Amino acid sequence: MGLRPVHVNIKAVDTLVVGRFWAEALGWVAYTPGVTTYVGPPGGLVWPDPVVVGVDVVPVPGRRTAAKNRTHLDLATTSLAHQAELVARLEGHGARRLDIGQGDVPWVVLADPEGNEFCVLEPRERYRDTGPIAAVVVDCAEPRAMARFWGEAMGWTVHRETDDLVLLRAADGTGPYLELFRSPTAHTAPDRVHLDLLPDLGGDKAAEVARLEALGATGLDLGQGDVPWTCLGDPEGNAFCVLALP
Repeated sequence: MGLRPVHVNIKAVDTLVVGRFWAEALGWVAYTPGVTTYVGPPGGLVWPDPVVVGVDVVPVPGRRTAAKNRTHLDLATTSLAHQAELVARLEGHGARRLDIGQGDVPWVVLADPEGNEFCVLEPRERYRDTGPIAAVVVDCAEPRAMARFWGEAMGWTVHRETDDLVLLRAADGTGPYLELFRSPTAHTAPDRVHLDLLPDLGGDKAAEVARLEALGATGLDLGQGDVPWTCLGDPEGNAFCVLALP
């Protein structure tokens, strides 16, 4: 048994606007089955999707207060023309360019309509088969230590490892990467973006939560109340949730 990411959770005041933006960014469709807006491939809502890591836009009452999210998405492109077209199109849908100290780099840093950072990457061979989401990137103080936690948590394989950056991916070589990037930024406020994990078919949520806690995760009270999912923090306090199978 094990866990896999089923979507990236993005909190928003206007879930429809933000959901439609991310549908445009990913070339997918925004579905509204309830209070959240789920962004996934066209052809009808499928959850949990057996392959895709989707985006779930969840309503919250107030706008973000943190200076910068510690988790963001990197979007893949197939050519420099595709990168330029995607950036221009998203700016037309409410994105704005950000300077977060990146300097002269070949990727473009943008914010969605509610200020959540993401990057539109130049074409890279590594991401040619990831789908529209190249990577989920998490800032951390100790990438190697975090990689040990997340590798054990999801059974993912390390593809690159340095003191400043560790890349992991599902053992079957599908979907986006998880990239752990060294950053001096202190974790002082809850992020608006985090991963939601789901036990494998036949898995036991309580057993998986216990396993994660043994690996160094801690329970988090984010005001979620009595809900069927469990909120945890990784060893550096980054929030994530373990969902229950429907």
